[in-house]
Amino acid sequence: MKKSIFKISHMDCPSEENLIRMKLDGMGGINGLDFDLADRKLTVYHTTDPLLLEQAIQQLNLGGKRISTEETETAPQEYHSEQKRLLWTVLIINFSFFLIEILTGWISGSMGLIADSLDMLADAFVYGISLMAVGAAISRKKIVARIAGYFQLLLALIGFAEVIRRFISPEIIPDSNTMIIVSIFALAANGISLYLLQKSKSKEEVHMKASLIFTSNDVIINLGVIIAGLTVRWASSNLPDLLIGSVVFLIVIRGALRILNTAK
Repeated sequence: MKKSIFKISHMDCPSEENLIRMKLDGMGGINGLDFDLADRKLTVYHTTDPLLLEQAIQQLNLGGKRISTEETETAPQEYHSEQKRLLWTVLIINFSFFLIEILTGWISGSMGLIADSLDMLADAFVYGISLMAVGAAISRKKIVARIAGYFQLLLALIGFAEVIRRFISPEIIPDSNTMIIVSIFALAANGISLYLLQKSKSKEEVHMKASLIFTSNDVIINLGVIIAGLTVRWASSNLPDLLIGSVVFLIVIRGALRILNTAK
């Protein structure tokens, strides 16, 4: 059996981890996967050709590059029941905040909150696909992934259209207080999700420091919406909200394209 280590430069949060799991699940000869989000590294225990593994990972456009391959005797044991429980937990957290943010975003008139809600929904999709695929055929997994990817893409494009409409229409100033308060709670939710997923690793990452949490794109997005809310209050303009909304919609579209690429 071989052990190959990959550097995944754009693996910023557990949703990317699950995309990689989905991609490699359909390949034969995979004996175990060991993710290190802190260093953005993936260790694959396998009997298949390492070049095929590298090609599969590169197809995800996450900046994957093989560092080394060597012979090994053992692979880490994966605790599927624990993983399912944690996936359900983070799915519920992400989907709950999707509902909270899209509702408060609509009421407050904030495109930043609406866009961030779709990012939460995107993560929930990835966790949900992973759960639905347990014990299912690869073909079913791909069908579910394609449905999720197209739905996510459609929502993001609708969001972009709304940003354009608000840009050319009479200015509507969103409620900056709602933007800031809801984003702070979303920031805490993302931090909890990351902590729970990292705690499941049976190694030093159980005690992951706060610096790891802030490497997540989700957390950066939350901070961006908070800053946009403060800027909206200071400038009495909706432009900061439209700007952060556009950026997050682009991130959601990128995530949707990755899911669709994984489902090929």
